[in-house]
Amino acid sequence: MKYIKVGAATLNQTPLDWEHNKNNILEAIKMARIDNVSILCLPELCISGYGCEDTFLAPGTLVQSLQSLHDIAPLTQNMIVAVGLPLLYQNRVYNTAALLVNGTIGGFVAKRFLPSDGIHYEPRWFHHWPQTVHAEIEISGQHYPIGDIFFNCGGVRIGFEICEEAWVANRPGIQLAEKGIDIILNPSASHFSFEKHRLRARFVLEGSRAFSVSYVYTNLLGNEAGRAIYDGDAMIASGGELLATCKRFSFADRQLITTLVDIDLTRMSQARTSNATPAQSNSISIPFDYPHIFPSKNITAVTPQLWEHSPTIKEEEFTRAVILGLFDYLRKSHSHGFVVSLSGGADSSAIACLVRLMIEL
Repeated sequence: MKYIKVGAATLNQTPLDWEHNKNNILEAIKMARIDNVSILCLPELCISGYGCEDTFLAPGTLVQSLQSLHDIAPLTQNMIVAVGLPLLYQNRVYNTAALLVNGTIGGFVAKRFLPSDGIHYEPRWFHHWPQTVHAEIEISGQHYPIGDIFFNCGGVRIGFEICEEAWVANRPGIQLAEKGIDIILNPSASHFSFEKHRLRARFVLEGSRAFSVSYVYTNLLGNEAGRAIYDGDAMIASGGELLATCKRFSFADRQLITTLVDIDLTRMSQARTSNATPAQSNSISIPFDYPHIFPSKNITAVTPQLWEHSPTIKEEEFTRAVILGLFDYLRKSHSHGFVVSLSGGADSSAIACLVRLMIEL
């Protein structure tokens, strides 16, 4: 059996707060290193923050994102880390996930399916990347692969579905399964809505089962930019079994979940059920040595919160989302408290109760 320790970290980021975002990423990497994680997935656009809006098109945002990436890369020695950032290629901006391997940049996977409904309007800032197309990008005199690519890191094949891509009918996981992928990473910036967690869990579990892969999903956490709240959802599944989940609506800057995945087991499942084709030209091979790991009797880490199964789940989610939003708004605006006008009506009473709950939880 070939066991690999994988991890998913949720991050509470702030758009354009470069030092905070970088330090939060580095702390998550440090936590994963202490836990002997080999492959770590971080959220979508976590270097810049997801809510940069029109400043995604500002040259300074793109330059600083790359500078942060270059600062982070050397600190991924003996690890594989996926981190999200906006990237300029041939005068177009793309939403990408960079794979850092053993201290270097391995390449950039560009998002193919961009959400344009609800609060998301990614086509305003990003171009979608066409399927099967891959190219090279020059950064500071170095050339890196970019596009619709996957990675062969030390014999383990790693592919991506970036947030929205797992929600569409023609999800990239279908093509990745045909290429014999072992692990799919899904870095996301998926805003909170009622019972959305159950939908995410469905595509994570079903993707891991249908594609016979290990699936690592992670999301942003908190009130990132004052407009949307992210619940910090994270899950790891393999072969249709949920192996690890994360506490949602945490007040922490970051959270990490880890587990062991059995690569040989999912490969045998693929051998029975898939139509995988031989190696493709969009496969990027990178040397990497995985540590030898022997699992304990119980390698799962599913510890759901009691409220997650409450008959009042909608009320629980509402309360926890609002108080997390209030907490982040308070600290990110550098305020020292709230002023509530107590009229005696339902609105002011509800706000007072929510602030009290924010303090207690």
